[in-house]
Amino acid sequence: MRNIALRVCWSALLLAFLVSQICVANDREQAVRSDKQRVEAEGFWMYNDIPGALEKAKKSGKPIVVVLRCLPCEECVKLDDELVDNDPVIRPLLEQFICVRQVGTNGLDLDTFQYDTDQSWALFFLNADKTIYGRFGTRSHRTEWYGDVSLTGLAKALKGALDLHHDLDRYEKSLQGKRGQPMEVASPEKYPSLKDRYTDSLDYEGDVVKSCIHCHQIGDAQREYYWHQGKPIPDKVLWPYPHPKSIGLVMDPNEMATVKEVEADSIAAATGLKSGDQIKRFDRQPLLSIADIQWVLHNLDSDGQSVPLLIQRDGANLNLTMNLPSGWRKAGDLSWRVSTWGLRRIGGGGMVIEDSHDDGLLITRVGKYGKHGTARRVGIREGDLLLSYDGKRFDREQDLLTYVVTEKHAGDQVDVKVRREGKELTFKLPIQQ
Repeated sequence: MRNIALRVCWSALLLAFLVSQICVANDREQAVRSDKQRVEAEGFWMYNDIPGALEKAKKSGKPIVVVLRCLPCEECVKLDDELVDNDPVIRPLLEQFICVRQVGTNGLDLDTFQYDTDQSWALFFLNADKTIYGRFGTRSHRTEWYGDVSLTGLAKALKGALDLHHDLDRYEKSLQGKRGQPMEVASPEKYPSLKDRYTDSLDYEGDVVKSCIHCHQIGDAQREYYWHQGKPIPDKVLWPYPHPKSIGLVMDPNEMATVKEVEADSIAAATGLKSGDQIKRFDRQPLLSIADIQWVLHNLDSDGQSVPLLIQRDGANLNLTMNLPSGWRKAGDLSWRVSTWGLRRIGGGGMVIEDSHDDGLLITRVGKYGKHGTARRVGIREGDLLLSYDGKRFDREQDLLTYVVTEKHAGDQVDVKVRREGKELTFKLPIQQ
């Protein structure tokens, strides 16, 4: 009787889980379809039609704003909904643009639309000839974005883009750096890890959610492009779009590239930057937002580089030089990024590791399923203190993960030494694809 009761209990739990998953899937499907229906009915935004917007901009002479929006991500809904629902400050500015709402990255021109793919909400301001005026949309935490973006800051970025557009002849040369070098592939679905799973458009006739390439999948596919070829993942791909905080800059989200605070003994402090400075040019590029600063940093040499800045301080212009040392990029924080999960699968077998705890790193979570359950299957448990990995001591999880994808190869095995209840244990952990 007891066994029967247990089986009934487990069956009920499994059924409840499956029902909850179906409900989640249906909610997401409805969110995507409702968004399309609502926005198209309002008629203000062009929906998933960047090529059409480019043609319309050529005829009208207007600039373009493209909102890249991962649906139905709840972490950026507040700002996004206020934007789409005709904010009284934003709306008059948007009316001077051709406006596009892009809710999937299938078919996206990656040579033009290069951005931090760990974001779920990003804006581009550009001309009909694909000259990019700037980017907007920054996040340095998995769920919090209040210190990185605001509607006030967006309004000023929109105004700044309009100013660049109306005086394009003057700024055209300085805007050349806003476009990046060609990516490994022309559009996301052409990456090897995505090409057999997705097409270049969303499937509104079928399961639209499953047909969508999410922003973070681009970053995952880019890293796998190198990893599956047995090549080290480049620093620029592994440590993308450094946040200004990584060089000691705290920016004001309500202003256009304006310094709110400079951390002591930082690269920014050594440069001579001060609170209240507005960065007018960085590496000779005009700036509209924090995202524009990230774009410049993203494209600088990981081995170190001297970069010119033009700032405005107390009404006067001042030229400064920022000297970035070798390895500067690695001061950033990868732990909040969705992309970290792929690295944890490759090098950690699904472990989530908390930085610097006593004389090791605390393992706070071990996955259960698939390749994310590998660490658990070899015997590693939550609460273990990681003492060494492949014979090396690491102070941060991201340093360990970086070591794996730059120094090891799929199929290698490493020794993972942990302390558990006062005993030291060593496990063999495979490096995975």
